[in-house]
Amino acid sequence: MTLGKRALILIFPVVLAGYLLAALSVHIAQSRSIRSLEHAKLSQRLEHAAAVFQNEVRRSKSFLNALLNSNALRQFVSETDRTYRATALGVRLQESVKSLSDEPMGFVSLVILTSRLDTEYYFENSWDPFAEVDQAQVELARQLVKGSKLTDWTYLHDVGGRPRIVYSQFIDPITLGRPLPSNKANALLMQVAVQPDRFLQMQAALKKEYEADIVLQPWPLAVTDDLSASAPLGPALYATLTISDAHFDSQMLRQKTLLALGAVAMSLFSIWLIVFLIRRFITGPIATLDANVMAVMVGARDEIVDHDEAGEIGRLTQNIRELHRQSVHSLELVQKSSWTDTLTGISNRAHFNALATGVVQDAISSGEKCSLLFIDIDNFKFVNDKHGHEVGDELLKTLAARLADHVDTITQRRGQKPAIFARLSGDEFAVLVRSRPGDGTVREIAAAILALFDDGFEVSGKRYPVTASIGAAICPDDASNVAELISNADAAMYQAKSAGKNRSSRFSRALHDKRTRLRQIQEELRSLDPDEQFHLVYMPIVDTRGRVTGCEALLRWHSPILGNVTPDEFVPIAESSGLFSKIDWWVINKAMSDCRQLKALFGPDTVLAINISSAELHSRSISDYFSDCIERHGLQPQSIDIELTETFAVKVSDQLRRNIDDLRQKGFRLSIDDFGAGYTSVQQIIDYAADTIKLDRALVSNLTASQSLPVLKAVVALCHAKDMAVVGEGVDTPEKLAMLTAAGCDRFQGYLISKPLSLDDLGIWALTRTARATPEAVEGSAEDSRTGSRSTPVAM
Repeated sequence: MTLGKRALILIFPVVLAGYLLAALSVHIAQSRSIRSLEHAKLSQRLEHAAAVFQNEVRRSKSFLNALLNSNALRQFVSETDRTYRATALGVRLQESVKSLSDEPMGFVSLVILTSRLDTEYYFENSWDPFAEVDQAQVELARQLVKGSKLTDWTYLHDVGGRPRIVYSQFIDPITLGRPLPSNKANALLMQVAVQPDRFLQMQAALKKEYEADIVLQPWPLAVTDDLSASAPLGPALYATLTISDAHFDSQMLRQKTLLALGAVAMSLFSIWLIVFLIRRFITGPIATLDANVMAVMVGARDEIVDHDEAGEIGRLTQNIRELHRQSVHSLELVQKSSWTDTLTGISNRAHFNALATGVVQDAISSGEKCSLLFIDIDNFKFVNDKHGHEVGDELLKTLAARLADHVDTITQRRGQKPAIFARLSGDEFAVLVRSRPGDGTVREIAAAILALFDDGFEVSGKRYPVTASIGAAICPDDASNVAELISNADAAMYQAKSAGKNRSSRFSRALHDKRTRLRQIQEELRSLDPDEQFHLVYMPIVDTRGRVTGCEALLRWHSPILGNVTPDEFVPIAESSGLFSKIDWWVINKAMSDCRQLKALFGPDTVLAINISSAELHSRSISDYFSDCIERHGLQPQSIDIELTETFAVKVSDQLRRNIDDLRQKGFRLSIDDFGAGYTSVQQIIDYAADTIKLDRALVSNLTASQSLPVLKAVVALCHAKDMAVVGEGVDTPEKLAMLTAAGCDRFQGYLISKPLSLDDLGIWALTRTARATPEAVEGSAEDSRTGSRSTPVAM
């Protein structure tokens, strides 16, 4: 962390805390005055609402007085013909009511009631043409009839969705004036109701702003500490509004936010000013010194520049300059030692990577090319183990000297830049040649290196049986960085080694594609869903009579990315990368789920053969998984034949023996698959604890091609002596079938009988064989009855 950042971290909290405390003091001092101002504002707004309400009351009274002075009301009251009054005069009265309304659709109603509360007339200016006086207004009329008042106004505010001011007045039906109290029983009660829209709008606005309702009550507000106000609406009716502390606090939040933002802004400005001054006079000179030191460290400068700073910084600069001079000398010695191979004296891997990186970058940027030769000494471990490490070390030193001499001679003669030569590890060397491909330099160097190993390699007058395998890769054709270039050259070297050693090989696109495909197969195996990409096919196994006794489950993989991938490709990759369990367990479960259909096709004694990886045999859970699958699918262990490759016997561990013994004790059959593929011995045949031996197709082909029937009979007889049944694989010609039958094989499997088929195709194959075998069986029975002989055909 830089000094500037340290200063910022130390100063910022102190300055920010000071400004925040100041802002808090201002907030506390102003909050009380703001509360008083808010109270005055609330009282003013509530009094305004009360004035609007009282204006609505006066409007209702004026409305009724106007009607009393109109001819329409006078004619309506004095008319004795009720029909004429209800039609013609009622319409005129309705027009008078509408004409007196300020708004065409503003609510106003007129009701004329008798002292018995009979409705003589009702009209309201609304959208409802069938409206009637509601029960709340009728109840108000009943109270007025019982009381002594001749005029009254009431605010009906809790009557549902239509609050209204009702102005009521008793009139004499003859004079339309106020009746005498003694004649109140014969008077008419007229009620005008108006909806105080402006008051309701102000009430809604206050509720929205303060998040509190106006409370209407018959007494004024009592003295309280809450933020509240009260205003009279009329006799015994007061409007009260009380604001919660939470609302006031939310109003104060803006002030708090502004004060906080101001404090932060002032803090940032103050901190910027302080940091600027610190950087100018303290951290700036130190940063300049640090930049000089860094420039020297990365090689941009050779010496630290002296800026003639006074005081401690000046002395620190002088001391660092002297320390740098001493360190440079020591670094040269250490670097030479760390970049040199201690045995051969040439560059090591680290030095080679550093030099080669620069060469590769220059070649790519300039459009030129360079070539890497990766050299591996064949049989060096044999020489090292047989003749001792001293001989091996001497061989490497001699080889390094001769390689360097030959490479330098060729490049100098061709007028090219010196090649980079290094020992990468053990018996591996690398040569990076800065020449254009096709000019013969790389070919000449490779030939000169291989010539060193003609008739072995001579060291101190003695020749040793070592050779060289060389792999070549070109930049940027084959790779664009050093790591990839070494990797591709190494792959080419292994190609040369596998082709017979003591030769060179160029990295090719085919080799790249092969490595890419292997990597893609491994990646797909890690991520695939077996149920989506894997499927099983089944290859029938028949006895000497042609009867299907079992089927071998074979795995097939169709990848949407890679296409069809053969087991020979992906099984070794799965075993080497630890993915075999995922595959084997899916095959075991899927094959057992199909076993009932196989038994339905070929009989209840049909045996299902399942191949499992040799590596899976060492798993402790394999036996339990077989048992779980048997129980899950309702099968008997005798129906499952577990096929093991014969190579499992080469690496027998205690866990493997326990697994095999456990499987046999549970009743599973065991077969040795691919017998004779490369590890067969008489002792192994004797030691094998298996029920069946399956002769490898290559062994069958070799023995049948060479007409080695006695050898084949001996192998079969030895297996029979150990109570093992023998299955001949790869039966694809009648000649192989005949020879295996003559040798005494018990069962047969191959393309002559059937290729691997899906479960559906296997059913068709079984029906076809049954249909073809039926007439042959009838004919054979007739022939046997005439000759008295028995036939043992193998149905194909």
